[in-house]
Amino acid sequence: MSPLRRWSALAVLALPVLLISIDMTVLGFAVPALTTDLGPTSTELLWIVDIYSFLLAGLLVLMGNLGDRIGRRRLLVAGAAAFGGASLVAAFSTTAEVLIAARALLGLGGATLMPSTLALLRSVFPDARERRLAIAVWAAAFSGGAALGPIIGGLLLEHFWWGSVFLVNAPVMVLLLIGAPLLLPESRNPRPGPFDALSAVLSIAGVLPLVYALKTAAHDGVSVPVLVGLAAGLGLLWTFVRRQRRLAEPLLDLRLFGSRAFSVAVTTNLLTVFALLGLMFFLPQYLMLVLGMSPLVAGLWMLPLAGATVAGSLAAPWLARALPLRWVIGGGMALAATGLAAGTLLGVDGNRVVLVAVGLLIGTGVGAAEALTNDVILATAPPERAGAAASVSETAYEFGGAMGTAVLGTVGLSVYAAHLGAVDGVPAQDAEAARETLGGAAEVAAGLPVETAAAFLTEAGQAFVTGMHVVLLIAAVLAAYVAVQAVVLLRDSRGAGVAPADRPAPEPATAAR
Repeated sequence: MSPLRRWSALAVLALPVLLISIDMTVLGFAVPALTTDLGPTSTELLWIVDIYSFLLAGLLVLMGNLGDRIGRRRLLVAGAAAFGGASLVAAFSTTAEVLIAARALLGLGGATLMPSTLALLRSVFPDARERRLAIAVWAAAFSGGAALGPIIGGLLLEHFWWGSVFLVNAPVMVLLLIGAPLLLPESRNPRPGPFDALSAVLSIAGVLPLVYALKTAAHDGVSVPVLVGLAAGLGLLWTFVRRQRRLAEPLLDLRLFGSRAFSVAVTTNLLTVFALLGLMFFLPQYLMLVLGMSPLVAGLWMLPLAGATVAGSLAAPWLARALPLRWVIGGGMALAATGLAAGTLLGVDGNRVVLVAVGLLIGTGVGAAEALTNDVILATAPPERAGAAASVSETAYEFGGAMGTAVLGTVGLSVYAAHLGAVDGVPAQDAEAARETLGGAAEVAAGLPVETAAAFLTEAGQAFVTGMHVVLLIAAVLAAYVAVQAVVLLRDSRGAGVAPADRPAPEPATAAR
């Protein structure tokens, strides 16, 4: 494959990743408008927001294995068609039920796209140095898309109806449907063995209640349904793991975790996203509800985070040529930990210099670290199991995100509720409702006299900032641990990275054009 075709193929593979990551964060800005238009119940609204990530997380392992079997390009094209069609249905939904169904199909399409794009990079870039740079671009698209979601959402909703946040996906999927057959080689496992349907059922049945429990805990706190979901999910996944150990051709090859580099890289991704989602849960609310920014202005203030993430991802391969891989990953996470800790300097006055510095530090560090951990994950896996390895990486992202929102979101909101004291003139019932969320406090304030409302919002804003500070400190400690873990466990020599990642990768098992 010529260099021009390889790098053109990379552009094709980066597009769906960019859109999927944007879809993870853009919907939050559209919720008020679609709620007014469709009038969903609270339960329906919860499903509209969460069913996408439920199915995305639940189907990743299955779809990664399926791509290894039937062909990763074939699965990518099928996923693009599903994702594009679902985007059209979502954009023009007239009822909450239709939108829920469309979001479910988006999750299905996303689960086919994510592992396929990363696995195909192994086929397109057999040279280790080129592959590392390609994965850095892929990671930049993924991380940058998540940060760009609020910006794009704010811009679209400033000028168009809420369905526009979905409609933007369709033309990009058309480009993918045209470009994939022309530019991407097909690759698959030539000896996949028999398909184990029970393992597929166990993987989905285990992941779905676990993600449901984590998401529900983030919204409502710990409850009986949350504990039941956790117990059911963990029990089914334990059964799934035991079955994989006994099968000659498992759905998920647990031998991948026998590589210390692979295990450390997956753990790094999971914990990094866990820490980052603590920030992403609170930062938009801080900008809009504490500092009073519009959605578009708040999105623009997140540009430093988005830009630094892309820059860090693209710089990582060049740094890895001069420094041991563990020092680049560890240094990136140390930089992110510094940024998270610096976030505790943000107050109700909203120091803009600190805000920009926090975004630059966190974005650069996380971007550099995740670009290289994904390279390690793909390079240490056998070529025929590239799809399975990619699905493990993406599942770690999803679990890290779900747990970060649930655990850190719950901690921060608990601190907020504990620090929101009584304000003269605010009825006790209203004050109790305001302790649920900062948005609830704003709704209560709207019905109060002007002076009382101002005092109440100041008190609520300070309580929210206190909760955010606690979350950022926890995230900073976690990021610092990840930095130390990378330096200690990813032992390698200068300029070599993790050994398997820098040796020329074996040719893909099948590379039929």
